This record gives sequence, structure tokens and C-alpha cells, in this order.
Amino acid sequence: MPIPPELVAILREHLDEFGAHEDGRLFRTSRSGVISIGTYCETWKAARLLALTPEQQVSPLGAQPYDLRHAAVSLWLNAGVAASDVAERAGHGVDVLLKGYAKSIDGGVEIANRRIDDALAA
Repeated sequence: MPIPPELVAILREHLDEFGAHEDGRLFRTSRSGVISIGTYCETWKAARLLALTPEQQVSPLGAQPYDLRHAAVSLWLNAGVAASDVAERAGHGVDVLLKGYAKSIDGGVEIANRRIDDALAA
């Protein structure tokens, strides 16, 4: 799956500092064990407190790690990435993507009108 260059840089730094476990895991406990779901959830809660405003903290925003997937797909669509590319990155077909995320696209009417005007003017 393609990832943004910024994330590649962060992951490379992590690998340079900590390496990977022999089984390929990037993140592990100090004794090389698997991170428990309890530890993961507690870390997630702490990260939300650091990253979000007090109003956002009491909202459902990023309530669970899986919410990042929805946020990423919505961001890509709103950034103008073609639905076929977003679907490939997210691991679904375009029909499934648009059925689930069409309501998340913001400002599309203005962009579409400008693109149609530009195409007609050419």
C-alpha cells in the first residue's frame, strides 16, 4: 500500500533507532513482546488527550484507532485524489468506496463546476 513520504521518513527514523523484530513487527514491548490491546488502548487515550482540544476530546473524533482509516480516506477524497486511486489504497472497489464515503466529500460542486468550465473553455 502506498504511503505518504512524510510517513516513510518517520518509519525509517523508527527503524534506524529501534530496528524491526525478527518477525517483522515494528512496534513491540521493551522485552520484544507483542503489545497488549490494553496497553494499545491506554496509549491511544493518552495520545488523544495530547493531540485534541478539550472540545474534540469529548467528541467521537478519533474515539478508536480504526477511525483513522475513515479520516484518511475522507482526506484523500477531499484532496481531490481520484476515487479509483483512493479505493485501491483503501483496499476496496470504487463502488464500495463511493457508497460509504460519498457523503464525506466536501466542496465537490465548486471544484466540478470549475473543471467543467475549464474543459469547455479549452
